[in-house]
Amino acid sequence: MREIEDESESLIVAETTEVRRGETRKPLLLLTLNCAMLAVGTCGGPLLLRLYFVQGGTSVWLSSWLETGGWPIVFLPLVVAYSRRRTAEGPSARLILMDPFLFAASAVVGVLTGLDDYLYAYGVARLPASTSALLIATQLAFTAGFAFLLVRQQFTSYSINSVFLMTMGAAVLAMSASSDLPAGKSKGAYYAGFFMTLGAAALYGFVLPLVELTYNKAKQAVTYSLVLEIQLVMCFFATAFCTVGMLVNKDFQAIPREARDFGLGEARYYVVLVWNAIIWQFFFLGAIGVIFYASSLFSGIIIAVLLPITEILAVICFHETFEAEKGVSLGLSLWGFFSYFYGEFKRAEKEKKQQQQETEALQQGPP
Repeated sequence: MREIEDESESLIVAETTEVRRGETRKPLLLLTLNCAMLAVGTCGGPLLLRLYFVQGGTSVWLSSWLETGGWPIVFLPLVVAYSRRRTAEGPSARLILMDPFLFAASAVVGVLTGLDDYLYAYGVARLPASTSALLIATQLAFTAGFAFLLVRQQFTSYSINSVFLMTMGAAVLAMSASSDLPAGKSKGAYYAGFFMTLGAAALYGFVLPLVELTYNKAKQAVTYSLVLEIQLVMCFFATAFCTVGMLVNKDFQAIPREARDFGLGEARYYVVLVWNAIIWQFFFLGAIGVIFYASSLFSGIIIAVLLPITEILAVICFHETFEAEKGVSLGLSLWGFFSYFYGEFKRAEKEKKQQQQETEALQQGPP
């Protein structure tokens, strides 16, 4: 009789394990898809934004607006999600899932994102794309710090080492201003762009854990459809913030003149603007998707790991110089990333071992 009970418990544990594996496959596939979107946005967005400025674009507010101006694209997956809900639930399916708390929280995060867009665009307008990419990589350090404060993400010695190394990398870049100046830019403009980009990295390092905190504090079930609604509201308010800046600066009136003077031609000017808006939506959709399926810290890691690709593409596409200081900064940043990644790997291995021990204890049952 005892043997039959033990066999039954073993079968239940085995079936439960298989169910968990099946449940894991779908999120893993969606996590991979969101990582791919984030990769496209992280590599393509900065290059297209820099292309706008290199070819004669001058409006910082317009380029900020483009970073979230593609928000209507989110309606496409939302319509598909609603259609599936209506098929499954019938006429009682809710059109809008978001409650007032999530709407207000998303609006606040959206305004912060709009400010971050401006800081980042200001820096891109005044720095080589390779330099701004290196500075943005420091957002991993800021994300780690704010994730610890906001969502109690574990902060290890490896994380501390990563923060220190990335800070040193940014300091090395600050000392190379004289050899890294873009044509027609003064040292003052370079340093303004430098610190604005660093500010953008810090602010976005705050935004990522803030989004995760919003998910955790939600008073309703957080599904991917709800995440898309949050993204829509965030980008709408970020775009509204930048629209006010464009109206005050009279940038809308300057668009036709900019188009005529654009280095690649008038038609391609508008093509560059449209693709800027599309590619940056890939970035934001990917970022919130990775936060939903993993964590804000993992989203920051993906952005940081793409640093060398963005760096190399910037040097190839815009024929930027790659001085020794950039090499040292890149090395320190990569060292910081791998230090952090190794720490996360060790932590994951420890958690996996603990789970295996718990599973074995469950299979063995009481003595």
